[in-house]
Amino acid sequence: MVQDLFAHIAQLRARGAVAALATVVGARGSTPAKPPARMVVHRDGTLFGTVGGGCVEADVIRCAFDAMDTGRLQRASFRLSGEEAERSGIACGGSLDIMIESLEDPRVVLVGAGHVAQAVCPLAAKAGFNVWVADDRPDFACRERFPEAQRLVVGALDALEAQLALTPRTALLVMTRGHSEDFSVLQWALGSPCQYIGVLGSRKKRADFESALITDPARATRFNSVQMPVGVDIGAESVDEIAISIVAGLIQMRRTAARHA
Repeated sequence: MVQDLFAHIAQLRARGAVAALATVVGARGSTPAKPPARMVVHRDGTLFGTVGGGCVEADVIRCAFDAMDTGRLQRASFRLSGEEAERSGIACGGSLDIMIESLEDPRVVLVGAGHVAQAVCPLAAKAGFNVWVADDRPDFACRERFPEAQRLVVGALDALEAQLALTPRTALLVMTRGHSEDFSVLQWALGSPCQYIGVLGSRKKRADFESALITDPARATRFNSVQMPVGVDIGAESVDEIAISIVAGLIQMRRTAARHA
């Protein structure tokens, strides 16, 4: 069973699926599960494995969704006696401690497979990010150009969102071949759950996009948090320097989130 569970986790990671792992880390007295019982909670609420059943698992599922949404480690403790036992439906007389963690690696989606994306991809991968590359040109979004990418996605730029499995923990970087294509991607990106959106471009380009969004108040408000120009301001000029500044910004985002976890 343990081997099956770890094989299942490996399959989820290979697909880039969103899920969380609950592990019994402490048990005292009589309990329905003992360390290290494990259960995978999928984004759709289905389960693989068990950590005891009943309302215990219902509470664990709620914590698992928090872990998936925030990336923060969650803990849940249950006393299986008295009122707590009545609520949980499990009157074993012991206590149970469960740790819940997201199985999603920090993920970066590069929309646009041009020369800047080619420079960003290996740097981001070396920094520990799970990199996806998306474009509407199969001869650009290909393994020869992006050997470090975990996944390559080809499709119409204005309809890519459904293929990218975006979550609040996904960093989305827009760097297509032109302003109109960037704006097309940005329009659906602003409605996505991604908490970090970066767009390659100048301050003038940002002003142009702000003007174009003025008739869409919701997206205009969300645009205020978009990183554009994307990356840390280090005076970058060359493609490699721009890539370094972009990955530095990703690392900054990740470390800031970790400090607040």
